[in-house]
Amino acid sequence: MRTIAGFDGLLIAHAEDPEVIEAAPPPTGRRYLDFMASRPDDAESSAVAALLAATRATGCRTHIVHLSSAAALPAIRTAKAQGLPVTVETCPHYLTLRAEDVPDGATHFKCCPPIRRDANRQLLWGALLDGTIDCVVSDHSPCTKEAKRLDIGDFGEAWGGIASVQLGLPAMWSHARERGFSLADLAGWMCAAPADLVGLTDRGRIAPGQRADLCVFAPDKFFEVDPRKLRHRNPISPYAGRLMRGKVRQTWLRGVRIDLEGPRLGRMVLAGGSPERTPARDARDYALAGGASVDLAPTGTDD
Repeated sequence: MRTIAGFDGLLIAHAEDPEVIEAAPPPTGRRYLDFMASRPDDAESSAVAALLAATRATGCRTHIVHLSSAAALPAIRTAKAQGLPVTVETCPHYLTLRAEDVPDGATHFKCCPPIRRDANRQLLWGALLDGTIDCVVSDHSPCTKEAKRLDIGDFGEAWGGIASVQLGLPAMWSHARERGFSLADLAGWMCAAPADLVGLTDRGRIAPGQRADLCVFAPDKFFEVDPRKLRHRNPISPYAGRLMRGKVRQTWLRGVRIDLEGPRLGRMVLAGGSPERTPARDARDYALAGGASVDLAPTGTDD
C-alpha cells in the first residue's frame, strides 16, 4: 500500500479475513445456511478493519470490492467521515437476493462473500442512499453447469460466483423503483461512479464530450428470467424464474448500435479512454460479456 500510494494508485481488495474463515465451520453439504456460516460477517468486518487501519497508516487509496456484510458499514462510515481515501462497492445479487429464499442444494446461488439475510440487505440499500457504498458492479463470474455441481448440490464443492452482467440493470431497477429511486440514481451507482473510480473520464454519464454509450430501456416492461434465453455461454442464473421489471431494447457503443449476434473480441481499456479509436472499430471489438465497458454502462439485450 505504501508503494501504491507513492504513485497515487488504487488498491482493490476482496475483504474477507482468511483466519476467521479458517476458524468457521467448513462449507460442506447442501444446506445453504451452513455455507453462509462458513463465511461469517466477522470475516468481512475483520478484513475491512485491517484495510482501514492500513489506509490510515499509508494514505493509499483503497477500494473494497463486492461488500456483502452490513456489519462492516459502521467502520466504513467512520473512515469516510475522517476523510480516508476509501471507496466501496456492492453487487446486484446482494441487493436483490435473500438467504431466506435460497433452497438447499441450489448452488447457483453460491458466491463469496455469500448472499446474506434480508435484514442485512436492507442495510446495504441504506448505505447506498447515504453514500457509504459508492457503486454497484456486476462481479460477473461465469462457470459451467458441471462446476456448479448442481448434480449433488454441495456448496463446499461448487464454484463460487454469479453470472449476472446481463441481468444487473433490470434486477436493480425492479427493486430500486419500489424504493423510490430513479434511473438517474442507478446510472450514478452503475455507470458514473465506477468510471470515475478507475479514471475512465470519457464515459459513464450522458454529457457533451462523453462517449455515447447508451441503452434504449423499457422501464415498465416485465419479463420472466429464462436461462435458456440468456446470452451467457453458460446459462446458469439464480434469477431463473423471477419476474423482473425493465428491459433493454437496444445497446449503443460510442454512438454505434450494437448487433449482438455472434462473438466479438474484447480489448484493453486504459484510464482516460481511447480517443484514437473509431466508433466502427469499437463496435467491431465490443466484448459481449467482458471488459470494462460492460460494467460501466447499463447495457443488456432484448430476447
